[in-house]
Amino acid sequence: MEFEGCSCFRQRLVLSTLSRKREKILNIRSKDDNPGLRDFEASFVRLLDKVTNGTRIEINQTGTVLFYQPGLLYGGSVEHECNVQRSIGYYLEALLMLAPFGKTLLRAVLKGVTNDPTDPSVDLLKVTAIPLMKKFGIDGAGLEIKVLKRGMTPAGGGEVLFTCPVRRSMKPVQLTEPGKIKRIRGTAISLQMANRIVDSARSILNKFIPDIYIYTDHMKGASSGKSAGFGLTLVAETVNGTFLGAEVMSTPQGQGDPVLPEDFGRNCAKLLLEEVYRSLNRSIIWLVYTILVQRIEFLRHIRDFFQIMFKIEQQKPGEDEQKGGEKVLMTCVGAGYSNISKTIK
Repeated sequence: MEFEGCSCFRQRLVLSTLSRKREKILNIRSKDDNPGLRDFEASFVRLLDKVTNGTRIEINQTGTVLFYQPGLLYGGSVEHECNVQRSIGYYLEALLMLAPFGKTLLRAVLKGVTNDPTDPSVDLLKVTAIPLMKKFGIDGAGLEIKVLKRGMTPAGGGEVLFTCPVRRSMKPVQLTEPGKIKRIRGTAISLQMANRIVDSARSILNKFIPDIYIYTDHMKGASSGKSAGFGLTLVAETVNGTFLGAEVMSTPQGQGDPVLPEDFGRNCAKLLLEEVYRSLNRSIIWLVYTILVQRIEFLRHIRDFFQIMFKIEQQKPGEDEQKGGEKVLMTCVGAGYSNISKTIK
Protein backbone atom coordinates (compact mmCIF):
# COMPACT_ATOMS: atom_id res chain seq x y z
CA MET A 1 0.00 0.00 0.00
CA GLU A 2 1.19 3.51 -0.75
CA PHE A 3 0.54 6.79 1.07
CA GLU A 4 1.87 10.34 0.96
CA GLY A 5 2.78 12.77 3.73
CA CYS A 6 3.13 12.46 7.49
CA SER A 7 -0.57 12.59 8.37
CA CYS A 8 -1.74 9.60 10.47
CA PHE A 9 1.84 8.34 10.55
CA ARG A 10 1.41 6.15 13.63
CA GLN A 11 -1.99 4.84 12.59
CA ARG A 12 -0.70 3.75 9.21
CA LEU A 13 2.16 1.80 10.75
CA VAL A 14 -0.07 0.23 13.41
CA LEU A 15 -2.63 -0.84 10.79
CA SER A 16 0.16 -2.23 8.63
CA THR A 17 1.53 -4.24 11.57
CA LEU A 18 -1.87 -5.70 12.44
CA SER A 19 -2.93 -6.47 8.88
CA ARG A 20 0.53 -7.74 7.82
CA LYS A 21 0.34 -5.52 4.75
CA ARG A 22 3.52 -3.75 3.73
CA GLU A 23 3.37 -0.07 2.91
CA LYS A 24 5.38 2.79 1.52
CA ILE A 25 4.98 6.39 2.71
CA LEU A 26 6.23 8.99 0.23
CA ASN A 27 6.89 12.73 0.37
CA ILE A 28 7.24 12.97 4.14
CA ARG A 29 7.54 16.76 4.61
CA SER A 30 9.33 16.87 1.26
CA LYS A 31 8.59 20.58 0.82
CA ASP A 32 9.62 21.66 4.33
CA ASP A 33 12.84 23.48 5.10
CA ASN A 34 13.66 20.49 7.28
CA PRO A 35 12.32 17.55 5.24
CA GLY A 36 11.81 13.97 6.31
CA LEU A 37 10.97 12.12 9.49
CA ARG A 38 11.21 13.91 12.80
CA ASP A 39 13.25 12.40 15.61
CA PHE A 40 10.14 11.32 17.53
CA GLU A 41 8.77 9.53 14.46
CA ALA A 42 12.06 7.71 13.93
CA SER A 43 11.95 6.73 17.61
CA PHE A 44 8.45 5.36 17.10
CA VAL A 45 9.63 3.24 14.16
CA ARG A 46 12.41 1.82 16.32
CA LEU A 47 9.85 0.91 18.99
CA LEU A 48 7.80 -1.02 16.42
CA ASP A 49 10.95 -2.86 15.41
CA LYS A 50 11.49 -3.88 19.04
CA VAL A 51 8.02 -5.37 19.55
CA THR A 52 8.11 -7.31 16.27
CA ASN A 53 10.36 -9.97 14.75
CA GLY A 54 11.50 -9.89 11.15
CA THR A 55 10.24 -6.40 10.35
CA ARG A 56 11.93 -4.80 7.35
CA ILE A 57 12.33 -1.01 7.47
CA GLU A 58 13.95 1.13 4.79
CA ILE A 59 14.34 4.91 4.93
CA ASN A 60 15.96 6.97 2.19
CA GLN A 61 18.81 9.40 2.88
CA THR A 62 16.55 12.46 3.21
CA GLY A 63 14.02 10.65 5.38
CA THR A 64 11.19 11.54 3.02
CA VAL A 65 10.41 7.94 2.00
CA LEU A 66 9.68 5.07 4.40
CA PHE A 67 9.17 1.45 3.38
CA TYR A 68 7.67 -0.77 6.08
CA GLN A 69 7.18 -4.52 5.82
CA PRO A 70 5.82 -5.80 9.15
CA GLY A 71 7.09 -8.96 10.74
CA LEU A 72 5.64 -11.12 13.51
CA LEU A 73 4.09 -9.09 16.33
CA TYR A 74 5.92 -10.68 19.24
CA GLY A 75 5.68 -8.59 22.42
CA GLY A 76 8.00 -9.77 25.18
CA SER A 77 10.18 -7.53 27.37
CA VAL A 78 11.03 -4.20 25.77
CA GLU A 79 12.83 -1.10 27.01
CA HIS A 80 12.66 2.06 24.93
CA GLU A 81 13.98 5.60 25.28
CA CYS A 82 11.20 7.75 23.84
CA ASN A 83 12.21 10.96 22.12
CA VAL A 84 11.35 13.93 24.36
CA GLN A 85 9.78 15.88 21.49
CA ARG A 86 6.62 13.88 22.28
CA SER A 87 5.44 12.36 25.51
CA ILE A 88 5.34 8.68 26.39
CA GLY A 89 1.60 8.81 25.69
CA TYR A 90 2.37 9.21 21.98
CA TYR A 91 4.13 5.85 21.98
CA LEU A 92 1.86 4.17 24.52
CA GLU A 93 -1.26 4.83 22.44
CA ALA A 94 0.16 2.63 19.68
CA LEU A 95 1.26 -0.12 22.07
CA LEU A 96 -2.25 -0.25 23.53
CA MET A 97 -3.54 -1.08 20.06
CA LEU A 98 -0.87 -3.66 19.29
CA ALA A 99 -0.12 -5.42 22.59
CA PRO A 100 -3.22 -7.68 22.81
CA PHE A 101 -2.36 -9.25 19.45
CA GLY A 102 1.22 -10.23 20.16
CA LYS A 103 2.64 -13.73 20.58
CA THR A 104 3.56 -13.27 24.23
CA LEU A 105 2.69 -10.88 27.06
CA LEU A 106 4.20 -7.43 26.49
CA ARG A 107 6.23 -5.86 29.25
CA ALA A 108 7.39 -2.46 28.03
CA VAL A 109 9.42 0.09 29.99
CA LEU A 110 9.13 3.48 28.29
CA LYS A 111 11.40 6.36 29.33
CA GLY A 112 10.93 10.04 28.56
CA VAL A 113 8.24 12.67 29.15
CA THR A 114 5.20 11.43 31.08
CA ASN A 115 3.18 14.66 30.83
CA ASP A 116 3.14 17.39 28.20
CA PRO A 117 0.54 19.79 26.72
CA THR A 118 0.40 17.92 23.37
CA ASP A 119 -0.28 14.22 23.96
CA PRO A 120 -2.53 12.30 26.36
CA SER A 121 -0.64 11.78 29.59
CA VAL A 122 0.02 8.34 31.01
CA ASP A 123 -2.33 9.28 33.87
CA LEU A 124 -5.22 9.88 31.45
CA LEU A 125 -4.52 6.69 29.49
CA LYS A 126 -4.34 4.69 32.72
CA VAL A 127 -7.83 5.67 33.86
CA THR A 128 -9.58 5.72 30.48
CA ALA A 129 -7.85 3.23 28.17
CA ILE A 130 -7.48 0.36 30.64
CA PRO A 131 -11.22 0.20 31.51
CA LEU A 132 -12.06 0.42 27.82
CA MET A 133 -9.76 -2.47 27.00
CA LYS A 134 -11.41 -4.56 29.72
CA LYS A 135 -14.76 -4.12 27.99
CA PHE A 136 -13.26 -5.92 25.01
CA GLY A 137 -12.10 -8.87 27.08
CA ILE A 138 -8.52 -7.76 27.70
CA ASP A 139 -8.24 -8.03 31.45
CA GLY A 140 -6.48 -9.85 34.23
CA ALA A 141 -3.56 -9.09 36.49
CA GLY A 142 -1.24 -8.60 33.52
CA LEU A 143 -2.94 -5.43 32.28
CA GLU A 144 -1.36 -2.38 33.89
CA ILE A 145 0.06 1.09 33.32
CA LYS A 146 2.34 2.16 36.16
CA VAL A 147 4.25 5.43 36.53
CA LEU A 148 7.65 4.58 38.00
CA LYS A 149 9.15 8.05 37.58
CA ARG A 150 7.57 11.35 36.66
CA GLY A 151 9.07 13.36 33.79
CA MET A 152 7.89 16.75 32.56
CA THR A 153 8.91 18.71 29.46
CA PRO A 154 11.41 19.49 28.10
CA ALA A 155 14.03 17.13 29.58
CA GLY A 156 11.79 14.24 30.65
CA GLY A 157 13.38 11.68 32.92
CA GLY A 158 10.12 9.78 33.44
CA GLU A 159 9.63 6.04 33.34
CA VAL A 160 6.45 4.07 32.73
CA LEU A 161 5.79 0.33 32.90
CA PHE A 162 3.11 -1.09 30.60
CA THR A 163 2.15 -4.75 30.70
CA CYS A 164 -0.58 -6.36 28.61
CA PRO A 165 -1.68 -9.99 28.14
CA VAL A 166 -2.47 -11.39 24.70
CA ARG A 167 -5.87 -12.52 23.47
CA ARG A 168 -7.01 -14.63 20.55
CA SER A 169 -9.83 -12.22 19.69
CA MET A 170 -11.87 -9.29 20.99
CA LYS A 171 -15.41 -9.29 22.32
CA PRO A 172 -17.95 -7.20 20.38
CA VAL A 173 -19.48 -4.39 22.43
CA GLN A 174 -22.10 -1.70 22.19
CA LEU A 175 -21.40 1.67 23.79
CA THR A 176 -24.35 3.89 23.00
CA GLU A 177 -25.53 5.16 26.40
CA PRO A 178 -22.86 7.02 28.41
CA GLY A 179 -25.12 7.35 31.48
CA LYS A 180 -25.07 9.81 34.35
CA ILE A 181 -21.86 10.82 36.11
CA LYS A 182 -21.40 9.02 39.43
CA ARG A 183 -17.93 10.13 40.50
CA ILE A 184 -14.89 12.18 39.53
CA ARG A 185 -11.28 11.18 40.11
CA GLY A 186 -8.07 12.99 39.27
CA THR A 187 -4.33 13.38 39.69
CA ALA A 188 -2.58 16.66 40.44
CA ILE A 189 1.14 16.78 39.69
CA SER A 190 3.17 19.36 41.59
CA LEU A 191 5.48 19.48 44.58
CA GLN A 192 4.42 22.90 45.82
CA MET A 193 1.12 23.86 44.20
CA ALA A 194 -0.89 20.63 44.14
CA ASN A 195 -3.25 21.65 46.94
CA ARG A 196 -4.01 25.00 45.32
CA ILE A 197 -4.76 23.29 42.01
CA VAL A 198 -7.02 20.71 43.67
CA ASP A 199 -8.95 23.28 45.71
CA SER A 200 -9.65 25.46 42.67
CA ALA A 201 -10.85 22.48 40.62
CA ARG A 202 -13.10 21.30 43.43
CA SER A 203 -14.57 24.79 43.82
CA ILE A 204 -16.29 24.23 40.46
CA LEU A 205 -16.89 20.47 40.47
CA ASN A 206 -18.39 20.36 44.00
CA LYS A 207 -21.40 22.26 42.69
CA PHE A 208 -22.38 19.25 40.56
CA ILE A 209 -21.36 16.07 42.38
CA PRO A 210 -20.11 15.21 45.90
CA ASP A 211 -18.05 12.10 45.12
CA ILE A 212 -14.75 13.72 44.11
CA TYR A 213 -11.24 12.59 44.95
CA ILE A 214 -8.13 14.13 43.40
CA TYR A 215 -4.87 12.41 44.23
CA THR A 216 -1.78 14.58 44.64
CA ASP A 217 1.43 13.18 43.15
CA HIS A 218 4.45 14.26 45.19
CA MET A 219 7.32 12.35 43.59
CA LYS A 220 10.64 13.74 44.80
CA GLY A 221 14.29 13.57 43.87
CA ALA A 222 15.23 11.33 40.96
CA SER A 223 11.63 10.12 40.70
CA SER A 224 10.38 13.63 39.88
CA GLY A 225 12.22 13.85 36.57
CA LYS A 226 14.69 16.29 35.04
CA SER A 227 12.36 19.27 34.53
CA ALA A 228 9.97 21.15 36.77
CA GLY A 229 6.30 21.33 35.86
CA PHE A 230 2.78 20.71 37.02
CA GLY A 231 -0.46 19.31 35.68
CA LEU A 232 -3.95 18.10 36.45
CA THR A 233 -5.87 15.13 35.05
CA LEU A 234 -9.59 14.72 35.75
CA VAL A 235 -11.81 11.78 34.82
CA ALA A 236 -15.57 11.47 35.26
CA GLU A 237 -17.00 7.95 35.48
CA THR A 238 -20.62 7.22 34.56
CA VAL A 239 -22.98 4.59 35.91
CA ASN A 240 -22.55 2.67 32.65
CA GLY A 241 -18.77 2.50 32.92
CA THR A 242 -17.93 5.29 30.48
CA PHE A 243 -14.92 7.46 31.30
CA LEU A 244 -14.74 11.11 30.22
CA GLY A 245 -11.36 12.74 30.65
CA ALA A 246 -9.76 16.17 30.55
CA GLU A 247 -6.31 17.41 31.48
CA VAL A 248 -4.13 20.49 31.48
CA MET A 249 -0.32 20.43 31.58
CA SER A 250 2.14 23.24 32.10
CA THR A 251 4.35 24.42 29.25
CA PRO A 252 8.15 24.30 29.55
CA GLN A 253 9.72 27.13 31.52
CA GLY A 254 10.01 30.27 29.41
CA GLN A 255 7.27 29.22 26.99
CA GLY A 256 3.68 30.42 27.02
CA ASP A 257 1.99 32.81 29.41
CA PRO A 258 2.33 32.27 33.16
CA VAL A 259 -0.77 30.75 34.78
CA LEU A 260 -1.77 30.82 38.44
CA PRO A 261 -2.44 27.40 40.02
CA GLU A 262 -6.00 28.51 40.80
CA ASP A 263 -6.68 29.35 37.15
CA PHE A 264 -5.02 26.11 36.15
CA GLY A 265 -7.35 24.00 38.26
CA ARG A 266 -10.47 25.89 37.22
CA ASN A 267 -9.58 25.59 33.52
CA CYS A 268 -9.22 21.83 33.80
CA ALA A 269 -12.52 21.52 35.66
CA LYS A 270 -14.29 23.51 32.93
CA LEU A 271 -12.75 21.29 30.26
CA LEU A 272 -14.11 18.22 32.05
CA LEU A 273 -17.59 19.74 32.23
CA GLU A 274 -17.39 20.42 28.51
CA GLU A 275 -16.44 16.79 27.92
CA VAL A 276 -19.40 15.64 29.98
CA TYR A 277 -21.66 17.94 27.98
CA ARG A 278 -20.51 16.44 24.72
CA SER A 279 -20.35 12.90 26.20
CA LEU A 280 -17.35 12.14 24.03
CA ASN A 281 -14.23 10.50 25.41
CA ARG A 282 -11.38 12.55 24.04
CA SER A 283 -8.80 10.00 25.04
CA ILE A 284 -7.80 7.10 22.85
CA ILE A 285 -10.51 5.50 20.67
CA TRP A 286 -9.05 2.33 19.26
CA LEU A 287 -8.93 1.49 15.62
CA VAL A 288 -9.08 -2.28 16.09
CA TYR A 289 -12.00 -2.06 18.44
CA THR A 290 -13.88 -0.07 15.80
CA ILE A 291 -16.12 1.79 18.20
CA LEU A 292 -15.51 5.50 17.59
CA VAL A 293 -12.98 7.19 15.37
CA GLN A 294 -12.49 10.94 15.42
CA ARG A 295 -10.83 11.47 12.06
CA ILE A 296 -12.36 10.70 8.68
CA GLU A 297 -8.90 10.08 7.26
CA PHE A 298 -8.34 7.41 9.87
CA LEU A 299 -11.66 5.81 8.88
CA ARG A 300 -10.43 5.66 5.31
CA HIS A 301 -7.26 3.93 6.44
CA ILE A 302 -9.30 1.33 8.35
CA ARG A 303 -11.29 0.75 5.18
CA ASP A 304 -8.10 0.38 3.11
CA PHE A 305 -6.38 -2.06 5.47
CA PHE A 306 -9.33 -4.09 6.81
CA GLN A 307 -12.18 -3.39 4.35
CA ILE A 308 -14.35 -2.12 7.21
CA MET A 309 -16.98 0.53 6.50
CA PHE A 310 -18.62 2.61 9.19
CA LYS A 311 -22.22 3.75 9.09
CA ILE A 312 -22.59 7.22 10.58
CA GLU A 313 -25.97 8.47 11.72
CA GLN A 314 -26.96 11.60 13.59
CA GLN A 315 -28.55 10.60 16.87
CA LYS A 316 -31.95 12.04 17.65
CA PRO A 317 -32.36 12.72 21.38
CA GLY A 318 -35.25 10.96 23.06
CA GLU A 319 -37.83 12.67 25.21
CA ASP A 320 -36.18 11.65 28.47
CA GLU A 321 -32.59 12.08 27.28
CA GLN A 322 -30.41 14.58 29.06
CA LYS A 323 -29.40 17.69 27.24
CA GLY A 324 -25.95 17.75 25.72
CA GLY A 325 -23.94 18.27 22.59
CA GLU A 326 -24.99 16.85 19.24
CA LYS A 327 -23.97 13.23 18.83
CA VAL A 328 -23.54 10.70 16.06
CA LEU A 329 -23.94 6.93 16.18
CA MET A 330 -21.18 4.99 14.44
CA THR A 331 -21.69 1.30 13.71
CA CYS A 332 -19.75 -1.32 11.81
CA VAL A 333 -19.33 -5.05 11.43
CA GLY A 334 -15.82 -5.94 12.53
CA ALA A 335 -13.31 -7.77 10.39
CA GLY A 336 -13.30 -10.81 12.69
CA TYR A 337 -9.61 -10.17 13.37
CA SER A 338 -7.89 -13.07 15.11
CA ASN A 339 -4.51 -13.08 16.79
CA ILE A 340 -2.48 -15.40 14.59
CA SER A 341 0.70 -14.67 16.58
CA LYS A 342 -0.58 -16.08 19.87
CA THR A 343 1.01 -19.35 20.93
CA ILE A 344 -1.46 -22.26 20.77
CA LYS A 345 -1.63 -24.15 24.06
